[in-house]
Amino acid sequence: MLDKNKVSVGITPTCWTNDDSPLLGNDISFGQIVSEMALAGYVGCSIGHKFPSDDDEILLELGRRGLCVSEPWASTFFTVNKMHDRTIEMFETTMKRIKYLGSDIMVVAELGHAVHQQSYPPVANKPIFSEDQWKALTEGLNTLGKIANDAGMTLCYHHHMGTGVMFRPEVDRLMNETDENGVHLLLDTGHLYWAGDDPVKLAQDYATRIRHVHLKDIRQDKMEEANAKNLSFIEGVEEGVFTVPGDGAIDFKPIFDALGNADYAGWLMVEAEQDAAKANPLEYAMKARKFLRDVAGV
Repeated sequence: MLDKNKVSVGITPTCWTNDDSPLLGNDISFGQIVSEMALAGYVGCSIGHKFPSDDDEILLELGRRGLCVSEPWASTFFTVNKMHDRTIEMFETTMKRIKYLGSDIMVVAELGHAVHQQSYPPVANKPIFSEDQWKALTEGLNTLGKIANDAGMTLCYHHHMGTGVMFRPEVDRLMNETDENGVHLLLDTGHLYWAGDDPVKLAQDYATRIRHVHLKDIRQDKMEEANAKNLSFIEGVEEGVFTVPGDGAIDFKPIFDALGNADYAGWLMVEAEQDAAKANPLEYAMKARKFLRDVAGV
């Protein structure tokens, strides 16, 4: 069982709007998003494109609602020629900002050659890294891990559809070839399931190295339809492949058990990338919050 004194429950803005497809939920304001997050019972959130550019305004508005910032997204491009130094520079800029906003988590994903924002099916067209690219990626992540540690931050790698670290063997390789003290794992249940792998097994195998969790569920019929029609990642999102935990095909109880047995401490982040016109954000946010109380005990 998860220890509710060690776990914080948050939600990302993707239930309302989507950074990869900004027109989804484009009519929804920042104020509505954060107010409904608080109303649904969450205590934290990541930052989305609807958020103000002024960090003090973000802190003010979140504070009024009893919310805090859980994480940033920081893209890496170590597998792209001549992007090593620029990637580190961007990471340090984001880390400085997120530390000011009060978080100690840095979420990163390698977006070199990624196709999740393009009109290609993510499974068939994802990048396959060469040995040199793998070396550049793992060594680069080790560098970021040390930078994060020195700043009192925790680096968590996000495996992601349409990227070079999407399938379970790629997650395994990245974990095996990076420093376990500096590079931790973000478990994303929906991305791994859509990739054809088992999030329960991943949670069990890496429970002690998982430091951050994104909880999304999968509508099995929509996923199979997206794969059969060769839809892009964004098209799959628009068609409703993802939903909130407890509303789809994934069995979350053994995932929570694995994390609880490892004395997990950190965020559980609901992240259902949906079209708000098809799935009312507040309704689904409340449904997910109830599920986590009932099934995870937090």
